[in-house]
Amino acid sequence: MPATPAWPPASTPRLYIDMPLASDAVPMIDGAAAHYLLNVMRLKVGAPILLFDNRSGEWLARVADVGKRSLTVHVEHQTRPIEQVPDLWLCFAPVKKARLDWIIEKATELGVARLQPVITERTIVERVKRERLEAQIVEACEQCGRTALPVLGEPLKLTQMLADWPAGRALLFADESGGTPLSTVDAPAPAAILVGPEGGFTTRERDLLLDNAAVRRIALGPRILRAETAAISAIGLWMAQHGDWTAGV
Repeated sequence: MPATPAWPPASTPRLYIDMPLASDAVPMIDGAAAHYLLNVMRLKVGAPILLFDNRSGEWLARVADVGKRSLTVHVEHQTRPIEQVPDLWLCFAPVKKARLDWIIEKATELGVARLQPVITERTIVERVKRERLEAQIVEACEQCGRTALPVLGEPLKLTQMLADWPAGRALLFADESGGTPLSTVDAPAPAAILVGPEGGFTTRERDLLLDNAAVRRIALGPRILRAETAAISAIGLWMAQHGDWTAGV
């Protein structure tokens, strides 16, 4: 007897939609998302699609009607509730375009709850294109199966961020000059990781950080890492120790 095929198929497109979803809802999809579904995936009426709304979780829908530049789908039932990601923030100095995209994509896939741009004295890229970063976040969530988008904060100067730092949240400062190995640091959620720009932190900034009671100075091995490598390495180490990497699928 042949095995029953998995439903929906693994190839089912997955899409973020910025509106509340519920059983029997009939949302219309247009713009770039519709172009992708109609012209790249070539969906027809009746084809399945997975939707998530950053509010209620993930839902299975079917294409109900197809137009030239839009399509309407019929939501059938919820497949997963909205996830609860570990309460970890990534605070990062913006770097050049391609490397910044990489930080956003990988940090989202790894499960951070908040992405916080930080302007330091040596930050080269001070103007952040929010729409671009939001698009990177959405695309990463669609690909990796997240049902909740990480929060994207507005850029803050390092001094302002430290002045307003929330009580009870450890700030793990990745200091290229040394510190305690992150793999041995007991800093469960709520926590945050701070990585600097290409040129590192200045002496004044390092002194300011070390004077803050929330800051824990950490090391990420014996080599000097690029900003993006440091960010992703630190997230991986923290998730393995304090995050949800030990949870079953």
